[in-house]
Amino acid sequence: MNNTNSTGAGDATSHTTATILLVAITIILAVLVLLMFRMPALQWDKPPSFLEIQAVYSTNEHGVLNYDSRVLLCHKGTAGLENDLLKPVFYRNGIIVPCHISTMNGHKFIPTVHIGVQTMSGLGCSGETWEPGEKIIIDFTDGTFHPGDRVRMDVIDKPTGWVISSHSYTA
Repeated sequence: MNNTNSTGAGDATSHTTATILLVAITIILAVLVLLMFRMPALQWDKPPSFLEIQAVYSTNEHGVLNYDSRVLLCHKGTAGLENDLLKPVFYRNGIIVPCHISTMNGHKFIPTVHIGVQTMSGLGCSGETWEPGEKIIIDFTDGTFHPGDRVRMDVIDKPTGWVISSHSYTA
C-alpha cells in the first residue's frame, strides 16, 4: 500500500516553510546590505603619530606650579592638513578628558562651544592649513593635566571619522 497522499496535502507544510525561509533570508540580506552602507569604516591598523604632543605645561610664565594645563602640539608630517577638518580628542591616563574642540582652525574655533579649553593659538591654527613644522598650543582649563599624567591625543578626520594620528606624552 502506498502512503503518499494524492491530494498533495503533505507538501503544503514544506511550501510554507520554504516561503518563510526565503522571506527571512531576504530580510537578513537586506539588513546586511543596509548596515554595510551605514556602518563607519573600521580602522584596523594603529594610526601614525605625525601630529605630536611636544610638551604639557603645568607652570605659569614665571615657573610657578599652577597646573596651567597648556599642551604644545607639532605637525611632524610631510603634507599640510586642512585644520578645520581635524577634531582632537584628549585622554588623561586612558580616560577621555571632558573637553570639546570641534575644529583646529583658530578663527573657526573662537565662536564654537569649546568646553574645557580656554584658548588655542599658534601658526598651525592661524590659517586654513596646518603645515609641517607648525605648532599649536591649546590652553585647557587649569588643573586638567598634572605632572606624571599620561596624555594621549587622537586626531580625527571629521569627514571620514578615522583617527589619522595618535600620540601619547607623559606630562
